[in-house]
Amino acid sequence: MRPAIRPAVAADLDAVSGLDAACFGAEAWSTVSWSSEFARADRVILVADEGDVVGYVVLLVPPVEVDVVELLRIAVRPEERRTGIGRQLMAAALERCAGRTVLLEVAAGNESAIALYGGYGFEQISRRRGYYAGGEDAVIMRWRETA
Repeated sequence: MRPAIRPAVAADLDAVSGLDAACFGAEAWSTVSWSSEFARADRVILVADEGDVVGYVVLLVPPVEVDVVELLRIAVRPEERRTGIGRQLMAAALERCAGRTVLLEVAAGNESAIALYGGYGFEQISRRRGYYAGGEDAVIMRWRETA
């Protein structure tokens, strides 16, 4: 069964926060931070739902069309990875960004994420040296819809 990709609702807060903790550990956003994300008008949070939340993606979508969209976070339950859920979430997120430029940052060592983004046409445009705890670089990637 393929998960349904749908906008998150307030009832998803605990599931998304718990999934974030499972995926990001010490780097996870707090429940208070997640509550704030759910309340913001400039956020689009999509979830992959298989009866429970198995993945999510968070976009910062400024109201001004010429401003870039930022892909802030994407995660899939560890036991559900490599099943296509991440690709489904990316496709749905980029569909929401039609005609706009999307930026994201990713840890340089996260090869599977970089491959996922590259498969959607994201290109590396910059690097932040020593950005993450432990000194790992951040790779900045950009997506522009092509005609």
